[in-house]
Amino acid sequence: MRTDQSSQASDNPDTPDTSGDGRSARRAVTVFPLLVLLAGAAGMISPGTFSGGAEAVPYLLGVVMFCMGVTMTPEDFKGVAKRPWAVGLGLVAHYVIMPGLGWLVATGLNLSPQLAAGVILVGCAPSGTASNVVTYLARGDVALSVSVATVSTVLAPLITPPLTLLLAGEFLPVDAGSMVTDILKTVLLPVLAGLVVRLLAGRYVTKALPVLPWLSALTISVIVTVVVAGSADAIKSAAGMVFLAVVLHNGLGLALGYGAGRISRLGEPASRAMAFEVGMQNSGLAASLATAHFSPLAALPAAVFSVWHNISGALAAAWFSRKR
Repeated sequence: MRTDQSSQASDNPDTPDTSGDGRSARRAVTVFPLLVLLAGAAGMISPGTFSGGAEAVPYLLGVVMFCMGVTMTPEDFKGVAKRPWAVGLGLVAHYVIMPGLGWLVATGLNLSPQLAAGVILVGCAPSGTASNVVTYLARGDVALSVSVATVSTVLAPLITPPLTLLLAGEFLPVDAGSMVTDILKTVLLPVLAGLVVRLLAGRYVTKALPVLPWLSALTISVIVTVVVAGSADAIKSAAGMVFLAVVLHNGLGLALGYGAGRISRLGEPASRAMAFEVGMQNSGLAASLATAHFSPLAALPAAVFSVWHNISGALAAAWFSRKR
């Protein structure tokens, strides 16, 4: 879920984004946790109805990533060239802090191999699709947020599989080559397709932008329903431990991301952006990969993360927005 006015808004974080797609994105990211909670409840109440939809998860994720690509503009990529140091720092922080925390949390809580692999996979995923909207709400540096999210997504096929193999390989077998192929098909190609559509039919796409955050939110909710339905029995015994793992993983990620920005003297707005680019993950991708390469149980941390990181992100954004 991106707001197309992100680059412009970042020039003055105190200037409200009054565009239709900006308002729609903010409403969607606010309602999103409730949608995901309802989706998870549906999966728990009637698992037999939805558990057969696991094969559709990669295609559903492709829809989310296509929507992300459609909201991209050439300015997003120009922002990387304008601030390579800040973007590079954000990228390194993202792919070092969250994977490392995933391994530490999984090991420290002595999680089962399936859950441990799932937590680590969440940590190895690229930035979350709602991170730039939350950064905007926090009066952070939205241009930096968009740049880091864009680069982390584009590089995911090269970084996520080997990181998962390195850190999760001790818990479960990891087919990194197959994972690369899956990320190319479900992430990079849909994003590129969306970008091409935006370039070729920008005038028509602009009219549809307010709808895209809602389409992404609804699609991710369906993914959560399928994931929860596939592991409904295991959730009853593992939910508490998974929730604790997710809260620790996300909370430490937000704190260390912000700290990395402050230590690097990027300034307050950029440090806020770093917090969300590190602490918020593309949990839809993690759920899809876990379902395809491990098991529905391994996808459970990603499903819980989908709910929690939007709640914690909204709370952190509200706190930041009141802090000058």
